[in-house]
Amino acid sequence: MRQMSRRTLLGNGAQAVLAGGVALSGIPNLGAQGSAKSAPKTVDYYQKLGVTPFINAAGTYTVLSASTMPEEVRAAIELAARRPVNLNELIEASGAYLAKRLRCEAALVTSGAAAALVVGTAACITLENEQPILDIPTDMSGLKNEVIVQKSHRYGYDHALRNCGILFVEVETLEQYEQAFTERTVMAHFFNAGAGKINREDWVRVAHQHGVPCFNDAAADVPPISNLWNYTQMGFDLVTFSGGKGLRGPQCTGLLLGRKDLINAARKNNSPNSNTIGRGMKVAKEEIVGLVAAVDWFLNQNDAAIEAQCRQRADRIAKHLSAIPAVQTQIFIPEVANHVPHLLITYDQNRIKTTGAEIMQKMREGKPRIELNPSTGGAPASAGLPGGPNTIVVGVWMLQPGEDMVVAKRLREVLQEAIRA
Repeated sequence: MRQMSRRTLLGNGAQAVLAGGVALSGIPNLGAQGSAKSAPKTVDYYQKLGVTPFINAAGTYTVLSASTMPEEVRAAIELAARRPVNLNELIEASGAYLAKRLRCEAALVTSGAAAALVVGTAACITLENEQPILDIPTDMSGLKNEVIVQKSHRYGYDHALRNCGILFVEVETLEQYEQAFTERTVMAHFFNAGAGKINREDWVRVAHQHGVPCFNDAAADVPPISNLWNYTQMGFDLVTFSGGKGLRGPQCTGLLLGRKDLINAARKNNSPNSNTIGRGMKVAKEEIVGLVAAVDWFLNQNDAAIEAQCRQRADRIAKHLSAIPAVQTQIFIPEVANHVPHLLITYDQNRIKTTGAEIMQKMREGKPRIELNPSTGGAPASAGLPGGPNTIVVGVWMLQPGEDMVVAKRLREVLQEAIRA
């Protein structure tokens, strides 16, 4: 069998994943009698199931199936799907490779950032005693289970930590934080895009003064690319990123990065180990390879080029709307999460007699179907984004070539119809 080069196999460098030495190229598609078969007919299962795809002018939201994967990532997944491997070997090899590429002690591919929160928290609880792996979250007797968090950092992912049987201890000031540590404190948790009076550096410093690991949830916080190592190098013991957002990997993947002992403990709490809190949080071989390939792809990108591309898309849409009276446009970049240009559109509701929510619905009902950012017409959908009844937010990041003008033309139609009404 002809061996395929490692570089070709995973598109610019995920070769460490194939430490087992199994080559996937040249594998014939054989029938029962050993004869080669023609390629199977491609079936559009969205169409078959009656599910309508859409143009993503929203962003990398989970409910909207997050990001689209680059060709290199899809190719790596297709190759990985052809042969079985030992999953523990793949987990170990991929972790070692990712740790080296992302400049940290250790790494683990998880089934999303929320899963990383679960097994990372479990790691802190069970680090010095593996017996509680079987006991959490129902039997916490004698275990450290208090997690300190800024009150403003309580968020929609608290449940991931609470799955492990922890209790939150809320603080608001640096003084309160310094006094919150007890013999039951097991972890200090930080929401990277959250507001608060205590900054990252002080959060790490105080936690380490008390010998307590600190966890940073930075799920949606690339680009910039350097954030993939900024927070571990800052001293956070654990950091998680979503694999299916800015990294453009499979949606059901996440990165858990940090201290080697904690990552090893997280692995023990995770699938494929039986009778663990993470047993149901499986990551398939295809997803592991896909995320490694996505990291390789992402590290070959350029922050300035990503921003420039988004600005060009936003500018084209804004220019197409410029002739509509009472409409104002501006480019807005959230400070931390989803740190890419978005198009912010506001309008005078006395002249354009509709709400942002109504505009969103009309865009959704059109052909092609278009999804605007969920901040449109309401409260901010994610940290750092604006909102409001007369606000339209267009997420241009995930638009495919040419889709920006499709969005622009449909938006102009909807806004002009509201003027005539």
